[in-house]
Amino acid sequence: MRQATPENKKETVKYALVHEWLTPEATGGSELVVKEILKHINADLFALIDFESSNPQSYLYQRRIGTTFLQHFPQARKGVQKYLPLLPLAIEQLDLREYDVVLSSSHAVAKGVLISPQQLHICYCHTPMRYAWELTFDYLQSSPAGKGLMGWATRYLLHRLRQWDVISSNRVDYFIANSQHTAKRIWRCYRRSAKVIYPPVDVERFPFQAKKENFYLIVSRLVSYKKVSLIVEAFNQLGRPLVVIGSGPELPLIRKIAKGNVQVLGWQPTEVVKNYMANAKAFVYAACEDFGMAVVEAMACGTPAIAYGAGGAKETVLDIRQHPEEGTGLLFAAQTTAAICEAVESFEKYQSVFVPEKVRARAAKFAPNIFAERYLSFVENCYEKFQSRNSR
Repeated sequence: MRQATPENKKETVKYALVHEWLTPEATGGSELVVKEILKHINADLFALIDFESSNPQSYLYQRRIGTTFLQHFPQARKGVQKYLPLLPLAIEQLDLREYDVVLSSSHAVAKGVLISPQQLHICYCHTPMRYAWELTFDYLQSSPAGKGLMGWATRYLLHRLRQWDVISSNRVDYFIANSQHTAKRIWRCYRRSAKVIYPPVDVERFPFQAKKENFYLIVSRLVSYKKVSLIVEAFNQLGRPLVVIGSGPELPLIRKIAKGNVQVLGWQPTEVVKNYMANAKAFVYAACEDFGMAVVEAMACGTPAIAYGAGGAKETVLDIRQHPEEGTGLLFAAQTTAAICEAVESFEKYQSVFVPEKVRARAAKFAPNIFAERYLSFVENCYEKFQSRNSR
């Protein structure tokens, strides 16, 4: 197993890797980053809670993982976010003094671990804490905790979380961002620069299919900021066949508003999802994501994307109108039903121009080996700089 340290460093360097939570219910892009890092760096793993080391289906089964007091709180497995006020306190209780290098994979509080001046801290930031920053008003409007007297208490809590979030950013020596979009948000929130290293997409897991069927597809968690309801409303107007895969609090709403041309399948096993991705005419996505792994996974199947032209999609999808030879999809400018309808109709005009092999080739640029090479090189360079400064 490769150690991300200089060749002339003879003593063994001890690594700690810190993530927010490890549960079977949370297996998104940030968890895939953790998995890939552990393939290449022999690190001890820490998290607020861990229910993966007891899961026989997990690659972390029977692994020793350090946790916090939240591990023993009621219903923690179903979502430690319910203990939001305690998350900063909990992450600060992890004792990492024995480690030379602390690596964090952070989308909430993992970057806030306490370290000494003799330790190097490199944070792979998936996003600054979204509900404390740009999703604050969505959170307040959609949650009962945002109403009445409780709403004022929640606003104060989020205010204090933002303060802690900025303070804890100063505990990081080097930031890595998962996209240019995230790097800009890191600068906006923390006034810190970040190296962009795109997360790993396991392209080989997704079957390539050149011949497509006559349906569009969306695979997503069904939560408000994903804007799946907008996609469904647009296809209600268009009358085109759409398949919706995913679960979440908006599932009842999606099922209620969907017309006959829209199939709402709810949660589906991975193999079923991959089959739909491979055969779809196009993958439709209306969220502003920090990276948007699902879009790249669809492209790995040779399936073009129709995506909102902001966030990570702007960096991964090549609009056929600007890239006629290498186009992998089509971007729309607004999160509205009208914009989605216009984009779908434009896509159908360009449909014959797309080359599925080129769509997959674009996805291959985000393969795990590319992530590993760039991540390990960055860690090595940071360690050399850190050692050089400390030896003066």
